[in-house]
Amino acid sequence: MYEDKTLVCKDCGQEFTFTAGEQEFYAEKGFVNEPQRCKACRDARKNAVRGEREMFEATCAKCGGVAKVPFRPRED
Repeated sequence: MYEDKTLVCKDCGQEFTFTAGEQEFYAEKGFVNEPQRCKACRDARKNAVRGEREMFEATCAKCGGVAKVPFRPRED
């Protein structure tokens, strides 16, 4: 039913693909407009509005690996 579409970002002018899966998601959510910005420009716009999110390092208790998380880890 849906097919991939090539769209042009209104901010940077680059072509991007509006995939069949994304179109299906938009339809399920009731969105009627196609996206006007590529993912990079959408992300940049979101970050500009809300500011950069502070990230914290946390060490996994099981494997000892380090990860970045959006909340301050507990000290225990």
